[in-house]
Amino acid sequence: MPLVTLDNVSIAFGVNQLLDCANLTIDAGERICVIGRNGEGKSTLLKIIQGLVNQDSGDVNVQSGIKISALEQDVYTDSSDTVYHEITNGLGTLKKLLYSYHQLVTNPDLSESDLIRLEQIQHELEANDGWNISNRVDSIISKLELDADARLSDLSGGWLRRVYLAKALISEPDLLLLDEPTNHLDIEAIEWLEEFLLDYRGGMLFITHDRSLLKKLATRIVEIDRGRLTSWPGDYENYLRRKDEVANAEELANKRFDKKLSQEETWIRQGIKARRTRNEGRVRSLLTMREEFKQRRSKQGTASFSIEEAEKSGKIVIEAYKIHYAWEDTRIANGLSLKVQRGDRIALIGPNGCGKTTLLRVLLGELQPQQGKVKLGTKLEVAYFDQLRNTLNLEESVIDNVAHGSDYVEIGGSRKHIMGYLSDFLFTPERVRTPVKALSGGERNRLLLARLFSKPANVLVLDEPTNDLDIESLELLEEKLADFSGTIIIVSHDRSFLDNVVTSSLFFEGGGNIGHYVGGYSDAKAAVDNINKFRQEQVKASLTEQVEKPKKERSKTPAKKLSYKDQRELDSLPGLMEELENKIDQLQTETSNPEFYQQDNEIIAQKLSELESAQNEFDDMFMRWEELDSKIN
Repeated sequence: MPLVTLDNVSIAFGVNQLLDCANLTIDAGERICVIGRNGEGKSTLLKIIQGLVNQDSGDVNVQSGIKISALEQDVYTDSSDTVYHEITNGLGTLKKLLYSYHQLVTNPDLSESDLIRLEQIQHELEANDGWNISNRVDSIISKLELDADARLSDLSGGWLRRVYLAKALISEPDLLLLDEPTNHLDIEAIEWLEEFLLDYRGGMLFITHDRSLLKKLATRIVEIDRGRLTSWPGDYENYLRRKDEVANAEELANKRFDKKLSQEETWIRQGIKARRTRNEGRVRSLLTMREEFKQRRSKQGTASFSIEEAEKSGKIVIEAYKIHYAWEDTRIANGLSLKVQRGDRIALIGPNGCGKTTLLRVLLGELQPQQGKVKLGTKLEVAYFDQLRNTLNLEESVIDNVAHGSDYVEIGGSRKHIMGYLSDFLFTPERVRTPVKALSGGERNRLLLARLFSKPANVLVLDEPTNDLDIESLELLEEKLADFSGTIIIVSHDRSFLDNVVTSSLFFEGGGNIGHYVGGYSDAKAAVDNINKFRQEQVKASLTEQVEKPKKERSKTPAKKLSYKDQRELDSLPGLMEELENKIDQLQTETSNPEFYQQDNEIIAQKLSELESAQNEFDDMFMRWEELDSKIN
């Protein structure tokens, strides 16, 4: 028996028909991905299944006794509740018992009354199968690597999503609803989520624009298009192929219909022959065709834009030499050298909070490095896509944010009316008068792209440009970036987007170390994995050799003697090396402190030079010790 069945469900908001006699069946164990353009009603569909929104007509049948849990699209909170308290909120009447029990057992200073209360709670938990549920809470907190006592207000967006995923899973739902589960997650967290959801055995209905996640998880794809739900069994590649076939067939059918309608309209205008009794059936058929044509809903417009290119920049765009930068407790760059040339397409890849946006600002000259130099090339026209959308005026309308009072924009050397230009980014004449603060996330991103691409540029800096964009708009953006002849620097967590656009990647590896690798995310990740694997194998081989290597047998011949001078040098080297090691440790501790880079450049350079000299001196001493020791062994 299906978990959920939708039968001819319709819903509209004003004149906007989101679902029109939609039908859907969800079976146990399925992982269904819902796709469609922004505003087509994907989130509304999930809310109807949850019972949070009532449909205008049709039936929603939920199998009796099943549990449904949901992870919402937006999980921001300033609540001071703990992680444990929020997760147990999904357990109904048991939540107070479990929360009280957790508070008491984690309190090291229990009073006599606390001990009495703890004993009472233990009895109540035992009577209500609470111990199994308590173990389940502890298990899921452990699996998601959460801190049970952390405050929600102190967590980042990515960690909050883990908390609310735990809350959705704690009741062991038969159907899990996920609305954009990768929002605010970095790549590492997204890959963890993929593996976690692959092991989930319940049914799943999820919305995502992350094509890598879609390809890995979905066993079936359901598309919302002009109010109708269409089911496409199989993977994403199968969907793309079959969707193209259906679109071509629909276009041909519409052409045949329009041709016949035109012929019938010509016939009816002949007058008296059309009114003859024997032709009344044909007249009724024409009226039916007119109504069918009226009811046909044309496919929502497709975004269509181009990038306004400026005159070519100089060959060298950015040249960075041994730059150091730290912010608070985070070391962002530790001696990074980089040369960006005209036409390069570079990605900055790393976890949230590692400093990708800050490094962008250093490379663009907005922030000065604390050590090292950054030199910008000539004839640069930079267009900067801001992750936080700070360049948009929220009080102004869409049209004023782009045209600034003008009726035209210059695109490709010719004037284009602002209304026509904005329609290329899917803004209707009514929507262009809307204040920016009333736009959705996807609409704001399209507006920022419209503003960005209306100005000539030969360097595009895109900080999280793919957030909230639907798949069709993403693919069009990829196509236009592929045709752009200038330089592109991108920050993104969209793995497919990076693989399709960039030619090299700066990979944040921690501690200010940044590796530069050829290719997009997949190539860079493979290179990093290979390097780590090689290092692990080297360490393992070294340890194995130390364990298995037999002790060298002393030669039966008398041991060689060193000269008096060499023997004294050999005896003194261990003590000298120990002193030098202590000095190196002290200097490394000092230079690893972020506050170190707040000092004068002369002091910073002097200390770094001391550290380098000490390391070189230690290496020379060690080599000399090995040389002398080998003469007597």
